[in-house]
Amino acid sequence: MTHRISALISAFGVVAGMLLLALAVREYLSGASAIWIGAGALISLGASYTLVRDVRRLRTRAVS
Repeated sequence: MTHRISALISAFGVVAGMLLLALAVREYLSGASAIWIGAGALISLGASYTLVRDVRRLRTRAVS
């Protein structure tokens, strides 16, 4: 059960990361530093990696 909850939290993290990335791109187009895009991309990639790890963990538990 805890693995399912972890995967759900990771999915919300991906959504939040994508929103942050979209906000960073919008701010960059308004004249902000490009560091915001790098930070947004890094957070999005980290959240995506965590979701993939959690989904793989769920699949291996289901097969066993």
